[in-house]
Amino acid sequence: MKLRKAVIPVAGLGTRFLPATKTVPKELLPIVDIPSIQYVVQEAVDAGIEEIIFVTGRGKDGSEEHFDAAPELEQVLADRGQQEMVKMLRRIAEMTEVVSVRQKKPLGLGHAVLCARDLVGAEPFAVMLADDLIDSETPCIRQLSDIFERTDESVVALMEVPETEVQQYGIIKGKVVQERLYQVEATVEKPPAKEAPSRMAIIGRYVLRPEIFSILQKLPPGKGGEIQLTDGLAQLVREREVYGCEFLGDRYDIGDKFGFVRATVAYALKRPDLKDKVLEYLKTTK
Repeated sequence: MKLRKAVIPVAGLGTRFLPATKTVPKELLPIVDIPSIQYVVQEAVDAGIEEIIFVTGRGKDGSEEHFDAAPELEQVLADRGQQEMVKMLRRIAEMTEVVSVRQKKPLGLGHAVLCARDLVGAEPFAVMLADDLIDSETPCIRQLSDIFERTDESVVALMEVPETEVQQYGIIKGKVVQERLYQVEATVEKPPAKEAPSRMAIIGRYVLRPEIFSILQKLPPGKGGEIQLTDGLAQLVREREVYGCEFLGDRYDIGDKFGFVRATVAYALKRPDLKDKVLEYLKTTK
């Protein structure tokens, strides 16, 4: 079954980026001159996804508005002769269909996904976390959806992390099926390094069967008193097969300040209008 919908949770408060995020949602902070959320949506669109479902919180309507039409602004730009800017705004508004649902309380990622249940319906869907930018030739979520189309089972993105960082991630226990593909046997949310079953971490891309909703609805709060998606996956593994894809591409954790800086430099270096200037500047730094 073709993957048509992607859920993107954007209800977080972005406290690690205060004071910048006091009035500006974190996902609208720019990587160079493009809001980070636009890169995530572009990945979904490039993978053939037709509808984006934002899970928002109070005061977090900016993501949906970013992808809305802006006729007044377009008219101002047109009057100034800035037609290329007008075309750019229209391209953004026409990228994809965007809807939203409110997460009224911050009860965890699993709860945020559950909030989208009625909009997703009884079909498979993607979950894409806005804190993870993944630069890859084949969109990361497309790498997962290709596996889903072959197996008809849920797929999570995986990345090997240093032992010192396993406590920051959901970690899998799994067996290798083929190169870069694992069958997940268990998942653990942020285990201490000594208790981690592996160093294969779940990264913020998922393709999930709709059965996950009934699991999340019955799930008790886990770490931090929240409904954890990793705990839901642990239950799903007991009921049917789940796969993990060690994706190809460069991942930037832009929920972390240094990761945000790394992403900004990396994406600037991909820009013909900036590359040489950035390289020259980097040579002068110590």
